[in-house]
Amino acid sequence: MPRNQLQRMVFAFITVVITVHAYVFYSLYVINGNVLMQINGTNSVIAAINKQGGVYMFGRYLPIWACILIEFCLAYLLENIMGSPLSFKLACRVFNPAKNHPMMFETAIICATVGLMCPAMSFIAAWLYYPYYAGFNIFTLLANWLKLVCFNFPFAYFTQLFFIQPAVRVIFKALFRKDIEKRAKEDEHFGAENEQEAIADIFKRIDEIQEEIAHEHRRIKALEENIKSQNI
Repeated sequence: MPRNQLQRMVFAFITVVITVHAYVFYSLYVINGNVLMQINGTNSVIAAINKQGGVYMFGRYLPIWACILIEFCLAYLLENIMGSPLSFKLACRVFNPAKNHPMMFETAIICATVGLMCPAMSFIAAWLYYPYYAGFNIFTLLANWLKLVCFNFPFAYFTQLFFIQPAVRVIFKALFRKDIEKRAKEDEHFGAENEQEAIADIFKRIDEIQEEIAHEHRRIKALEENIKSQNI
């Protein structure tokens, strides 16, 4: 997991790059692929997009790379402002990172991130891909937003949990391998010192208890001798 602001920004960058490309592919090929091919009379989605002059976004047709760039900028900004900080706080309400297994805590963060980012990005997409040529209606916008959430949420949950986040963590560990190894050594050293201190405290406490027992034995013996002397 990232430990400073630079690592958090790099982690978010890798996540958004993979996620945006996955969502564009999912939207164009899986959801709208057949419609695009039927409207343009082509046998492939790419050919259909090229024939109509690009991807319809915000009332005009733009190249695919432009759509990816726009979605990337918006998603990256939203991830850093809302997704990462709020998902961590929500996960901390359910799990304690100091006590629970790291896998459980990371899974909670992923679920919280999906729960926050999917509706937010779907709302942005509802504005970007709204059919402005037919006029604007707020109820149509909200209906499109709900439809996008229904389409995107299952895809977001399963891909983030089982594919995207594991891939991001592998890339992140490769980029910050030296820093992670350094942190691991420091944690081991710190843990070893704590263990040695704990053992020393235990032996010290044993010595104190033994001294207290010996002192009590001496006191009892002195008391018994005092009683015997009085009886004599």
